[in-house]
Amino acid sequence: MKLYGKEYDRRTLARMAGDVAAAGGVRSVVLADGSERGVRTLEFRTAAGLAFDVLVDRAMDIGPARYRGVGFGWESATGYRNPGLHEYADENGLSWLRSFSGLVVTAGLDHTLFTADVDAANYRYPHRSTVWNGLHGRVANIPARLSGYGERWDGDRCVLWAEGEVRQAAIFGEHLRLVRRIEADLDGTEIRLTDTVRNAGFDRTPHMYLYHINIGWPLLDEGARFVAPIRETLWASDSDTEQGASNLVFDGPRPGFVEQVYEHDLLPDEHGRVRAGLVNDRLGLTFEVEYNSAEFPAFFQWMHLREGAYAVGFEPSTNAVAGEPAAREAGTLTFLEPGEERAYHTALRILET
Repeated sequence: MKLYGKEYDRRTLARMAGDVAAAGGVRSVVLADGSERGVRTLEFRTAAGLAFDVLVDRAMDIGPARYRGVGFGWESATGYRNPGLHEYADENGLSWLRSFSGLVVTAGLDHTLFTADVDAANYRYPHRSTVWNGLHGRVANIPARLSGYGERWDGDRCVLWAEGEVRQAAIFGEHLRLVRRIEADLDGTEIRLTDTVRNAGFDRTPHMYLYHINIGWPLLDEGARFVAPIRETLWASDSDTEQGASNLVFDGPRPGFVEQVYEHDLLPDEHGRVRAGLVNDRLGLTFEVEYNSAEFPAFFQWMHLREGAYAVGFEPSTNAVAGEPAAREAGTLTFLEPGEERAYHTALRILET
């Protein structure tokens, strides 16, 4: 490993410091104030300057993220609200927006995108013929059962890691389990997410999945650029033409800006991987997401340049922007059979450019 400009193996690092924490590591803390009170958090820190928080009680999503003191994970006014305060059906299903903050907010496990009332005959419960789903589903406000965390040596390479399980279950309803593993090299600037979603129940169950990956100031700033291998833009919200803001070179914050959303068809490389990035030339930094196009066949760009809530989002998704009712009608909605699982492999990295 290259730490602070010198090469170190496990032994030479041990000679310099009695604990890996001198270079980096994972620390468990509990947030203790305001609406965040009681949220278990794992603080990751690498010797290369990458620091990010894993919110154990928020589905192990990623909250604040910084590189050498420069923030790139979006931090909204909601903070990282304790999931005990969440009311799923409040505000006609838009209550998800009251806890919407951080670098990664997961949507799913059986529903993503806008609210929908859908057929529930697969659960064979005559008193509930349909299931009503709020914006982006339930998973982001479910605490994980933490399996473990810490530093793991693989030869002379040290990997920081955490793993946990999130259960989304109901009697006469779905029983889906998400196992999430997060890794970062001690000398690295990359976050690796490996997610496995399994139908742990005995009924055929719908499955939709989406990452809301949110970049905020100061990495997002006037003149920052969106860079991706766009083969075709399949859909854009009406606000795109009404506001005239470019989705390739970003403006600064605007009063009253209405979100602009795009669905892009992105070209994968020869290995089926897709990369999309946000470049800040002034800071000399790029944030990049890399994912598997077979796992996430759709990609959305969310642009919210409103003052006070200034953010841009990258959203790899299992389904198109039209949402669950359209996917059911088109026959493209995934159903997991009992015991069946799907895996997702995604990397988030910060690069000096």
